[in-house]
Amino acid sequence: MTRADLRGLFLFEHLADDQLDWILEHAVREDYPAGTVIIREGDPATCFYVLLSGALRLTRLVGGSELDLIRSEQRGAYCGATQFFMGQRGEQRYSASVHAVSDLTFLTLPAEEFAAQFRGWFPMATHLLDGMFLGMRNSEAVIGSRQRLLALGELSAGLTHELNNPAAAAVRATAALRERVAGMRHKLALLAKKDIEPDLLEQLLDVQERLVKQVASAPRLTAMQQADREDEVGDWLEEHEIEQGWDLAPIFTAAGLTAESLEHVLDSVGATLLDGAVRWLAYALETEMLMAEIEDSTTRVSTLVGAAKQYSQMDRAPHQWIDVHDGLESTLVMLGGKIGAGVTVVRDFDRSLPPVPAYAGELNQVWTNLIDNAVGAMNGSGTLTVHTGRTADRVRVEIRDTGPGIPAEIRERIFEPFFSTKPAGEGTGLGLDISRRIIVDRHGGALRVESEPGDTRFEILLPLD
Repeated sequence: MTRADLRGLFLFEHLADDQLDWILEHAVREDYPAGTVIIREGDPATCFYVLLSGALRLTRLVGGSELDLIRSEQRGAYCGATQFFMGQRGEQRYSASVHAVSDLTFLTLPAEEFAAQFRGWFPMATHLLDGMFLGMRNSEAVIGSRQRLLALGELSAGLTHELNNPAAAAVRATAALRERVAGMRHKLALLAKKDIEPDLLEQLLDVQERLVKQVASAPRLTAMQQADREDEVGDWLEEHEIEQGWDLAPIFTAAGLTAESLEHVLDSVGATLLDGAVRWLAYALETEMLMAEIEDSTTRVSTLVGAAKQYSQMDRAPHQWIDVHDGLESTLVMLGGKIGAGVTVVRDFDRSLPPVPAYAGELNQVWTNLIDNAVGAMNGSGTLTVHTGRTADRVRVEIRDTGPGIPAEIRERIFEPFFSTKPAGEGTGLGLDISRRIIVDRHGGALRVESEPGDTRFEILLPLD
């Protein structure tokens, strides 16, 4: 290579002739075939590599799985011992593995010799780079850890709140069910003491089975219809001298029974046994409704656990073909406690969208950041709209809120690291920066924002291949 060749690389274009001569003297040109692992993560960092031709990819091991960081075919891109300027701060190791995507050529410099020469050429720049690198690394580590803890606390609180309601309902229903079953046994014993005919008892059991089956298909009534039906059933019970019939009327009404249904009971058992039969049936119907309530409550608990598992991507490969709606739904469930009753959630989903290749857990982090920001902007009341659709060869996801909007003068800065519009102590300024890097750098997509008072939209575009 010549000085002119080196000046064609952006790293070396402004170096003096003697500096270029040093590089030419110490650099080695190395060729690697496609598929070669050139650098392995964790090995001692001995060389600084500058790409002359071909394509490479950087990977790191995360949770035992290889994670792609970046791919590049830009001439002059560098990798390897990129912190060579830090000098004697202990043994340095490669922070990522480098793979040859195609046949490629590197210009390779020995890190230790290059570091000593670099510090001699640029002493002040070396100190500034050293301080900036350490400062940024420490700041990001502390703030990132704090942000993860805060996010985990909010999600845990929301999930605990959501789990508590169905769990408490199941406990209450179970306690009530125990009382109703005991009462039903008691009423059955009273019927038996009246020497009821076997055929009549069989008829009563048939009536019970028929009425119990109606519980699952009981029509949903408005408040007015419910009140009218209870009056109708209560009047019938009073006419037939059933004591405290008004306490039984709501049970029969909730089970879908009418006065006509009770007439069939009267025809089956006769007036003599009507009181005991009606109360026994009331216990049976209420027992069935309580069991349905327990089933509904435990199903809701199971659904919440499933949503938490989907959100955390437990037992799943980091990169997979996914339906974006699964992650959006699980994120809405996880943030349900924080969204609150004052915010209306609108799901405008295009369920015909094809799956996309993605890092599902990382996308869930993006949905969390954007939805959390939208809810915070609305300050407890407004409409949160989650829209999905397709634009050409990309899946489009929009997170909209009806908050005050983002002022035009700061709109271009919101994706900058550590920039935040939230009051001091309430935001780290990393959420949108992390989201942009996940969408743009990791998935090759796009993240845009449009905002005016009452309508702020974050648009995410994800490639289909």
